[in-house]
Amino acid sequence: MTEKLQKVLANQGLGSRREMERWIEQGRVSVNGTLATLGDRVDETGQIRVDGHLLSRQTEQPVCRVLMYNKPEGELCSRHDPEGRDTVFDRLPAIRMGRWIAVGRLDMNTSGLLLFTNDGELANRLMHPKCEVEREYAVRVFGDVTHQTLNTLKKGVQLEDGEAKFLSISGKVAPPGSEEESMNRWFNVTLKEGRNREVRRLWESQGVQVSRLIRVKYGPMDLQKRLPQGAWVELGLEDVNSLRDIVQLPEETQTMVDVRQGKLDHARLSRMRRSVKKHKVRKENGGVKKRVARTPKR
Repeated sequence: MTEKLQKVLANQGLGSRREMERWIEQGRVSVNGTLATLGDRVDETGQIRVDGHLLSRQTEQPVCRVLMYNKPEGELCSRHDPEGRDTVFDRLPAIRMGRWIAVGRLDMNTSGLLLFTNDGELANRLMHPKCEVEREYAVRVFGDVTHQTLNTLKKGVQLEDGEAKFLSISGKVAPPGSEEESMNRWFNVTLKEGRNREVRRLWESQGVQVSRLIRVKYGPMDLQKRLPQGAWVELGLEDVNSLRDIVQLPEETQTMVDVRQGKLDHARLSRMRRSVKKHKVRKENGGVKKRVARTPKR
């Protein structure tokens, strides 16, 4: 029995299918000594190498795990940044098998809910447009927003990469001619895809500027209101299976979460805040040391 190469790589926890497709296109993957191409299929005996290193294919199926992370503004959704800027992967826990895969991306100036999983197939389905997983954002905008503006955004707008629209918009429009008309106003919007800067571009198409953008929900998962920015919490089995269910994946039967852990109580929240603060201090001190080290002697 053969499977698509990118699916095999994703199931090994190396990344999402889309990311694995990019690796194949970049010439980083070979099968049985031959450079791989998109569309290749492999069986259980195929020798796969990534960047020249032989992939030890796991026969043991790892437990599906999902983290909820409250992303602050200013962090990048990439594993490494050549400029040394903070990334969303910096504070995630170590994982024994595979690695954490971000479910979608948030731009540097967007905060809020970001999911991570070690299951490449789950990540791929949650991100894929055909699965139509809803995302909800709280957005603060500046500019004239009328009922016609909201109707246009729900009906559909032609952007440079195709038509886009919000499924729903909740929030109050300022009365015409009032002093509130040109003030910052908050709306909640939903959509079923995650194109680059799509929420911002939709509002900008109507001459309205986005001043704050927070993702508050992904599929059935609401951002836990008490979760500090820069902190993460691992989802329990029920939540993991609610995500698997909406993308037609079989239920997971095991979990790494201690059921006694409970909710985000005061003691746990305090530990999270201290951990986030310590990480920031280490980053700042490390940055100072690096800058000092690069200063030439006189």
